[in-house]
Amino acid sequence: MTDLSKYRNIGIFAHVDAGKTTTTERILKLTGKIHKTGEVHEGAATTDFMEQEQERGITIQSAATTCFWKDHRFNIIDTPGHVDFTVEVYRSLKVLDGGVGVFCGSGGVEPQSETNWRYANESEVARVIFVNKLDRLGADFYRVVKQVKDVLGANPLVMTLPIGTEDQFVGVVDVLTKKAYVWDDSGLPENYEITDVPADMVDDVEMYHEQLIETAVEQDDDLMMAYMEGEMPTEEQIKACIRKGTINLDFFPTFCGSAFKNKGVQLVLDGVVDYLPSPTEVEPQDLTDEEGNPTGGKAIVSADEPLRALAFKIMDDRFGALTFVRIYSGVLNKGDTILNSATGKTERIGRMVEMHANDRNEISTATAGDIIAIVGMKNVQTGHTLCDPKHECTLEAMVFPEPVISIAVAPKDKGGSEKMGIAIGKMVAEDPSFRVETDEDSGETILKGMGELHLDVKVDILKRTYGVELVVGKPQVAYRESITIPVEDSYTHKKQSGGSGQYGKIDYRIRPAEAGTGFKFTSSVVGGNVPKEFWPAVEKGFASMMQEGTLAGYPVVDVEVELFDGASHAVDSSAIAYEIAAKGAFRQSMPKAGPQLLEPIMKVDVFTPEDHVGDVIGDLNRRRGMIKDQEAGVTGVRIKADVPLSEMFGYIGHLRTMTSGRGQFSMEFNHYSACPQNVADTVIAEAKARKEAK
Repeated sequence: MTDLSKYRNIGIFAHVDAGKTTTTERILKLTGKIHKTGEVHEGAATTDFMEQEQERGITIQSAATTCFWKDHRFNIIDTPGHVDFTVEVYRSLKVLDGGVGVFCGSGGVEPQSETNWRYANESEVARVIFVNKLDRLGADFYRVVKQVKDVLGANPLVMTLPIGTEDQFVGVVDVLTKKAYVWDDSGLPENYEITDVPADMVDDVEMYHEQLIETAVEQDDDLMMAYMEGEMPTEEQIKACIRKGTINLDFFPTFCGSAFKNKGVQLVLDGVVDYLPSPTEVEPQDLTDEEGNPTGGKAIVSADEPLRALAFKIMDDRFGALTFVRIYSGVLNKGDTILNSATGKTERIGRMVEMHANDRNEISTATAGDIIAIVGMKNVQTGHTLCDPKHECTLEAMVFPEPVISIAVAPKDKGGSEKMGIAIGKMVAEDPSFRVETDEDSGETILKGMGELHLDVKVDILKRTYGVELVVGKPQVAYRESITIPVEDSYTHKKQSGGSGQYGKIDYRIRPAEAGTGFKFTSSVVGGNVPKEFWPAVEKGFASMMQEGTLAGYPVVDVEVELFDGASHAVDSSAIAYEIAAKGAFRQSMPKAGPQLLEPIMKVDVFTPEDHVGDVIGDLNRRRGMIKDQEAGVTGVRIKADVPLSEMFGYIGHLRTMTSGRGQFSMEFNHYSACPQNVADTVIAEAKARKEAK
């Protein structure tokens, strides 16, 4: 049997450009998985194997790989840092036991690091921190540690200190053993020597060593009492305490180095072995019913339990569809029949492979704790549970964000339609934050995503991978509609046409609900004026109309409908009559309830050199932005603002012009807010024009 205590399922996540992929490359080199290190800036990184990734120098989809360090097996997932691909980070964190948060030594805690950190907190993933790029101009390890405390509200436990800064950075001091690791100039990771702490650092190391011991022994009352009485714990005891605190998320062991220069990565790997949990030490996944409500059961990680596995990613490549699966319990063999509890269908396992980026090794069996890929599964989507047919169960599902931006696309030549349909179908299965719709009136294909870059990459993949040339319309914003005033109203549906007729009368109140609640229906009918069996039909009627508002045809949100009275007919009343009544009631009352248009507001984070701050803020104000915060760093200023999505199209071009190419920004959806009247009028007029044109 495999020894699960020697497994580490870890993800590497961070802000775009903090050095995640470079760190992964160094880990693969150190563990002997690859022999030549590939560089991101040369487009040769192992885990960035898509053409789009190699050209843009960013990671787009998470890649899985397996390697070994000190007889421990690491299943590593390198995740994207760009906000438009957050879903890749989210779903990877869902199936990991631990993570390595990489922060840039000069950039510090950047916007996407915050989002990823929040996801990791929600998924309760234990983490170690690696402060990277300490050889860069403006790098400051101590400043980043302070930001981790202040910005993320986390408790970093400093494990290593840098020797020298910027271009003088030569190595690190291990705070626990008080030994210095100094690398030579060859750039080879194995060329280092262990020496005594440099004389000018002795006091600092002593102070951090004491802090380390004090924080660690808090995890064990007996050790703490002994320590207070002057007895020093052993190195093994301290490590056991740090491990316990890390798994409980009380603190995060923090390492430093430069992945690009091959300095300090070994200590991070040792930290993963020493402090991050094995699959058996993590709080087991909740089992849920079909609606997603916890049943109280847990997926205990053990090979002796029935099979339970979660499909967390689907990828289409030259060998066919790959389903990435994390096995929580049980054993999976080639040829087994498994049940997909989401569809109720069984499937036979054909080929199973262990992934190394886009290479694979065939395997015939996999056990609890493994992350593998299954070739050629049908009808499996991200978030589906695969289980033993005799022990049906559902693991806690994944919830994905709603897209905020859409574009209309059409194939350049007529013959491309079918090809485009098949390709988009595969891409939707791979990425749950990417949606596709067909506009019923115009027949246009609408692609929806998380941002301009997201859709840009999708169009590029369609062109290169699937050979589909597209004509792309301009981006459209996903507006919503809501109401501002409560209305009490009545509606009767009567129809007589030979034989039995249709009759349904409803008295109802429509009122604005809290932001973010969507649609809510309640009934307070007493005395059976509207028989109870017809209440769901009334709800269904109203709910079906929420897809298209009366102002500009956008979905309606944050509305509460209360059915409080009505009337029925002994013969003519039916569910369909009440459903039609509810639809008529919606059309009648919405215009009276002060309808308003809502627009998506984005949380925008702009980085700019100091001399351009005035221009950037002025520009954001012109875009109807609300400046929330600005903080000065060593290399420039970060400005946080809430800005409507409709004003942000093409922003990167403007920002680069204003800042002579040195500005950067990231944005993510924050909330919906009411449109100013002049903007609403334009959007409504455009919607009417589109309707008339059809």
